[in-house]
Amino acid sequence: MKRVAVVLFNLGGPDRPEAIEPFLRNLFRDPAIISVPWPVRPILARLIAGRRARIARDIYAKIGGASPLLAFTRRQAAALEAALNTDGIEARAFVCMRYWHPMSDEVARAVEAFDPERIVLLPLYPQFSTTTTESSFKDWRCAARAAGLERPTHPVCCYPVEEGFIAAVAEMTRKAMIESAHAGMPRVLFSAHGLPKRVVARGDPYPRQVEATAAAIAGRLGLAPAAWAVCYQSRVGPLEWIGPSTSEELDRAGRDRVPVVVVPIAFVSEHSETLVELDIEYRHHADEAGVPDYIRVPTVAEHPSFIAGLARLARGALEGPPGVCRAGDRDVCESRFVRCANGRGLDSL
Repeated sequence: MKRVAVVLFNLGGPDRPEAIEPFLRNLFRDPAIISVPWPVRPILARLIAGRRARIARDIYAKIGGASPLLAFTRRQAAALEAALNTDGIEARAFVCMRYWHPMSDEVARAVEAFDPERIVLLPLYPQFSTTTTESSFKDWRCAARAAGLERPTHPVCCYPVEEGFIAAVAEMTRKAMIESAHAGMPRVLFSAHGLPKRVVARGDPYPRQVEATAAAIAGRLGLAPAAWAVCYQSRVGPLEWIGPSTSEELDRAGRDRVPVVVVPIAFVSEHSETLVELDIEYRHHADEAGVPDYIRVPTVAEHPSFIAGLARLARGALEGPPGVCRAGDRDVCESRFVRCANGRGLDSL
């Protein structure tokens, strides 16, 4: 029997109001988020976190003062363990958050104590970005080295069109479309977290993979091209971001007088961007824009098809050589996306 540790990566979130500002400091101190030299970055991170903390506290106050992401991710980890342990694998899933606890250093020590034969790195970001997966993998590599964790390690870089993931989202989207039928044929808005254009210009494949996810779901649902659109939420700061924005698409739906079904396709668990931004802020925006009906599809969470997909990804990673990123689909990136991890070694991330 193989003794395997599966490390599930996500961004994390503050677990109490007092953690909001230090969580933001960790976020903005990451060079993948703010690419300025080290002597300046921590100072800038502290200033930005201090300014944004009050806004963030108001956001988290709407969902009880803290992020529910850790609890949701732990449930996903338990479900994945159950799926893997039926296949002759002694698996333990470890939750590893990038910007708040449990973070890489403490998780690496826990994995070392478990003493696995091999390790699978499995991000809960279906689409690869330098700001998410690459950042998490780099942080993990440093923490594993410090913990003396020397085991064959099998990273999964992305899975934007993985069958189980697509099936889970499509099933829930279909239910929402039926629910909205009383207001007319809805327009499906596939909403993903935004990214500054300059990050994409450096070769980040994230928007291409988001589009691939949306197209795969739309194809499974049999949607006509005019019946769906990709849009991006969560813009912050003065930089130019990829678009169209979710608010722009809601304005268009209001002008066209069509109901919308909003589908989060870059988030697999509920957190502030879904529970506050999508459920409260964009719902209000839709009402103001004259959208006849607004329905938000839940994240995939512990949907059986999604968990089965994660289990397939973990098994597939174990079948390949250690240290080489393995994608759920080998054709998700074009050559111009030079920052794509597909086929690259873990040490290059």
